[in-house]
Parts: sequence; C-alpha cells; structure tokens
Amino acid sequence: MEAKFGKIAVIGEREIALGFKLSGIKDVFISEGKEASSTLLRLMASKEYDLVIASYSIKLSLSPNALRATETAMKPLVIFIPSEKELSEQSESVEALAKRVLGVDIYKN
Repeated sequence: MEAKFGKIAVIGEREIALGFKLSGIKDVFISEGKEASSTLLRLMASKEYDLVIASYSIKLSLSPNALRATETAMKPLVIFIPSEKELSEQSESVEALAKRVLGVDIYKN
C-alpha cells in the first residue's frame, strides 16, 4: 500500500518561509501581517492544500471567526509555528515566571 501525500504550503516571515523552501516545499509565501492573514484565508478557501504551515504571528492577527475556522478545519490542516524571535520571547517569559514563582534564576551560572 503506497502512502499518498497532499500539497503543503508555508506562509510567514522570511526566515520561516526560506527554511521550508530549502527543505523542498515548493509553495512558500513570504508575507506578514494582514497580507499574510489574507493569504492564509485564500489558501484555506482554495482547498488545494492538505497542510498549511503558518507563522504564529499570523494567528495573532486573525479575527475571532477566522481563527476558529483555522482551528476547526480538517482540510487544510493549519499549524502555527513560532519564529526564532517568538521562541526567544517565550524563553524570556519562562525565565521570568520561574524567578517569580520559584524565586530561582534558571539562567544564572
């Protein structure tokens, strides 16, 4: 039995998009903000893709209805991934939380 894979699209900031393009994904869209939100909704409506990987910043700019649509869609399945900058911001918040709750600086030597 042969596995069948559908089309994948990636939408996001330059570093995210180019990273996926280098990995072999052909349908890559470099965009941010409202333009990226519009692109995401257009790709979802096309039903051409089985998976859409989008930058987490796009999730933050979606309307409540559009966000609900991305969270409940089966085709395409939409996955939001953080950029390197967003990951470092989350890391800083974990550090602040540990310091506040535990009284421990987790990055102190």
